[in-house]
Amino acid sequence: MTTFRAAIAQIGSIPFDKAASVRKVIEHIHKAAATGAKLVVFPEATISGYPKGSDFGARVGGRQPRGRDEFVRYFDAAITVPGPETDELAAAAREAQTYVVIGVMEKEVGTLYCTALYFSPEGQLLGKHRKLMPTAMERLIWGFGDGSTLPVYDTPYGKLGSVICWENYMPLLRMAMYNKGIQIYCAPTADDRPAWITTMQHIAMEGRCFVLAACQYITREAYPSDYDAIQGNTPETVLFHGGSAIINPAGEILAGPNYEGEAILTADIDLSDITRWKYDLDVVGHYARPDIFRLIVDENPKPPVMNMNDPLDPLNFQSHKN
Repeated sequence: MTTFRAAIAQIGSIPFDKAASVRKVIEHIHKAAATGAKLVVFPEATISGYPKGSDFGARVGGRQPRGRDEFVRYFDAAITVPGPETDELAAAAREAQTYVVIGVMEKEVGTLYCTALYFSPEGQLLGKHRKLMPTAMERLIWGFGDGSTLPVYDTPYGKLGSVICWENYMPLLRMAMYNKGIQIYCAPTADDRPAWITTMQHIAMEGRCFVLAACQYITREAYPSDYDAIQGNTPETVLFHGGSAIINPAGEILAGPNYEGEAILTADIDLSDITRWKYDLDVVGHYARPDIFRLIVDENPKPPVMNMNDPLDPLNFQSHKN
């Protein structure tokens, strides 16, 4: 199928409340599907919130007790993957007969990861991408992904993948995704600056792909009363302004950017446009110079603890056992 409708659900999470956030997401999966969308993309950390402005009590050489309590609240609002929340989202994708890409906070052992999840219309959790490089203060509360979660899925609506927020400023990561043939480039983000759209347009033109940039729209009143928002504490203070957009391979904006409030943005995608624009630029094909520049990508998982009987055996323990 070369033509289909894609949607972005520009919504705010219910901060620190994963059950309520999941319910809101499911509602908007169905709202987007009602427009005819076969793909719905949600923002970064939709479940269960991006703690914009929080410092988690961090000081050089020390942490304040209140910050540890803030982290407990944030950690408890994260989800395991797979888990009961992903089961609910998978069921909603099946009911709506649409692909879903959504940003979540994932917890494993004692660490949080900023993760994008993929769901199929058959109700499957296809997989995930963990953000490789948290930005600035994010590194205090989030772990780092590795090369084992850089999927691009071959779907009836094109090759689908995601790169999260300022990962999009990592040119080698973009090149790795282009090399996988990504056609539907999803960019869940927390960057609501007007300048962000220029980055998204550049990527669409560079990769000759459709870019779906999804950011939350949320006000202070959505957060708990004890949340210390540096942007201001009046209920109507906007913490995230949205700015979601859908962009074609020529860098033309098909929908958005929307800075007005929560919204469903849609656009009809013609995959033939990718070929039309790769005619004169294919950065991993005829426009590459592998005789001069080459990229090496390591997609092996990097677990901190290895069992000697692990079939992955990246350190070749088995050959040394005797």
